[in-house]
Amino acid sequence: MSPQTQTDRSTESKSQQAYRFIRTRIDDGRYVPGYRLVLGAIARELDVSVVPVREAIRLLEAEGLVTFERNVGAQVALIKETEYLHTMETLALVEGAATALSAPFISADHIARAREINERMRRTLDDFEPTRFTELNLEFHAVLFEECPNPHILDLVHRGWNRMTVLRDSSFSFVPGRAHESVEEHERILALVEQGADALEIELAARRHRTATLDAVLAAQSRHPLPAP
Repeated sequence: MSPQTQTDRSTESKSQQAYRFIRTRIDDGRYVPGYRLVLGAIARELDVSVVPVREAIRLLEAEGLVTFERNVGAQVALIKETEYLHTMETLALVEGAATALSAPFISADHIARAREINERMRRTLDDFEPTRFTELNLEFHAVLFEECPNPHILDLVHRGWNRMTVLRDSSFSFVPGRAHESVEEHERILALVEQGADALEIELAARRHRTATLDAVLAAQSRHPLPAP
């Protein structure tokens, strides 16, 4: 542990340490939706009493990241299917528009950077890590939508991606086969931008790309439904 890390930990309360410990594992996917949080086990891992862990759980419950039920205990909150659906539908619309509006401002350097990221995504497919793939996916799309000249649309795109982070989304962990299709669709979108295609054609391609992931997730959930929150 670095001196800086030791200093940071020494200035935190035990409940803050417990909060950070649990929150980090929720954010990076180690504690998946529905994962049961056993207070005693977490306390032993942190070498603290159960009290600060319980306080951390209450904070996470207030943030909507953890639920607590009698006879069940604390668990990482399950993703609500309707919230995921609405967020993805909205993101498909606004990100499609942002990508189309960005297209005239996308340079050869942008295209090269996006292709390099997409190639890194392709290389992850053999030893697939959904969380890492999702991180690269945002990097790829950001290259194509960040040049959007309409700040209001761009703000909505950022909100959509942030909402997906709160939902702890890695859709590709649900439907890993979708990742292969996604990489190929990325290349098709890049080709349209590179060729100077009509703005509507680019927008619809970007929108279909997003809704195809949504459709794959919904189809998987219909076969294997999540437990009710």
